[in-house]
Amino acid sequence: MKGLPSGLTALIERAGSNPRAAPPVELWNPPFCGDLDIRIASDGTWSYLGSAIQRDALVRLFASVLRKDEDGKTYLVTPVEKIGITVEDAPFLGVEMHKDGGGANQMLVLRTNVGDVVEIGGDHPLRFVEDPKNGGLKPYVLVRGRLEALLSRPLLYELAELFETADVGGTDKTGVWSGGEFFAAPGTPE
Repeated sequence: MKGLPSGLTALIERAGSNPRAAPPVELWNPPFCGDLDIRIASDGTWSYLGSAIQRDALVRLFASVLRKDEDGKTYLVTPVEKIGITVEDAPFLGVEMHKDGGGANQMLVLRTNVGDVVEIGGDHPLRFVEDPKNGGLKPYVLVRGRLEALLSRPLLYELAELFETADVGGTDKTGVWSGGEFFAAPGTPE
């Protein structure tokens, strides 16, 4: 991968090779076949009937046919069936981040637990939610469709180190830059 910073090249390599394009699950409209006891825990662990799915290749296969519909439910979708599953928080977990540049020119690249690599910006926005349990921040990045990745706690700390104050529309806001966009944290004046 010529021309890429070594840290970004290493992040992409750790994502694993996936030469196949993602299936077009957004275009498929199969009949609903019911729910299956597959659960994605808030820590990114997948389980079936209460037992953890240990095979990474199987988790990545399921993740490739995951879709969240307008009804707010998450499904495994193939051309012939749509099966409901349970997602405790977000279906993906952000596990690694690479920073290039700084300030308004900063680019953050995220790797998920299932091998997706996205540049945080207009197509993959970052949003913050206040955790009702402890008042802390929970950062999410849109990965594809309506599917998001919750950034792991270590990435939250990395992200917090990048926080700065910026004048957005005449108001000072605290947040982070990526891909030419400023993503404000909650509690910042609107």
